[in-house]
Amino acid sequence: MTLVLAAHGTRSPAGAAVVHDLAERVRDLLPEVGVRVAFADVRAPDVTTVLRATPDPAVVVPVFLAGGYHVRVDIPAQIAAARRDVVLTPHLGPSAGLVSALHDRLAAAGWRPGDAVVMAAAGSSDPRALAEVRRAAVLLGARTGAAVRVGFAATAHPRVAEVVAGVRGRVAVASWLLAPGLFHRAVADCGAEVVAAPLGAHPKVAELVARRYAEARAYARAA
Repeated sequence: MTLVLAAHGTRSPAGAAVVHDLAERVRDLLPEVGVRVAFADVRAPDVTTVLRATPDPAVVVPVFLAGGYHVRVDIPAQIAAARRDVVLTPHLGPSAGLVSALHDRLAAAGWRPGDAVVMAAAGSSDPRALAEVRRAAVLLGARTGAAVRVGFAATAHPRVAEVVAGVRGRVAVASWLLAPGLFHRAVADCGAEVVAAPLGAHPKVAELVARRYAEARAYARAA
């Protein structure tokens, strides 16, 4: 079965490169599996196009940190338009492994114990997606030993810059984003002393994608 990574589209070449880097890491973990990249919005190819060009059954893994509109509406609609034999997995979500990767990025950027920590996320109008963001912040707080405030780059409130401005002392921002692009540029300009890079092609992200694929394949065999 082919694995299709369905990512959020971006006009940023660096952001698109991160998605392809992640695909390469997944190929290293699953050397006998064909891995293809699709985008839910903005950038081509979309999920429909990739599935129509894939002759064998496919597993679509939404590479999203929260289950907003693209996960719940766009990707299923694009799969339906392809009229193909497809297993759609859950999105990545606030797993312990991804929060571990988030903590790694924060530490690499220069976070120190005692810093105030703000977690920056893309934002969503879906309350379920916002609840997932808050769950990730709680898990990050358990790793940093301090309460983690949440700010958003777009759509939801409060915005990251507002949260940072309201905190005294040195502030470190953890980027609950997958790749560089418009959202991370907004986060980088928030005024914090430390701003971490997005999760990117961190090994923990690749491991979770590979796990989603393995679970979907086992489900397909049992069905």
